[in-house]
Amino acid sequence: MMTGDIRFVPIGTIHSPWKTGEGMPIQPCYATGVRGSVTVFSEYMEGLRDLAGFSRIYLIYHFHRSHGYNLEVTPFLDTIPRGVFSTRAPRRPNPLGISIVKLTGVHDCTLDIEDIDIIDGTPLIDIKPYIPEFDCHPRESSGWLKNSDAIKEAKADRRFIDKD
Repeated sequence: MMTGDIRFVPIGTIHSPWKTGEGMPIQPCYATGVRGSVTVFSEYMEGLRDLAGFSRIYLIYHFHRSHGYNLEVTPFLDTIPRGVFSTRAPRRPNPLGISIVKLTGVHDCTLDIEDIDIIDGTPLIDIKPYIPEFDCHPRESSGWLKNSDAIKEAKADRRFIDKD
């Protein structure tokens, strides 16, 4: 059993052309060439040293527009309700997202990125380098997505957007 709180402090802000989730690509591989940037807060700038040598990075972020959660959701790529942990739906008990983006430049506290599928203004929690030798497992099973024809055409709709 866990005791105490787990707290994260944003280390920066993600900037993208996506002002809302509706119509946004649902994964970075479907946002090829879409440019954005990351502003890392100055107190974390030293941590960016040596990052420029990587062509891709993981951005770990807070789904700041997601409130509450459901343990069963109907994901963008399906019409059947699924357990939230078998999806990448934003409404989850701990609303954390992860995207692998292309790193095209590092300038002081700014990272230039491409292939971005993240809403503008999203709080950045962490950055990790993508290392193909560790992170690429092309022969693994994709669970319920294995035979999905919709995977290449799906875009976000309003199903996970809060009603104002």
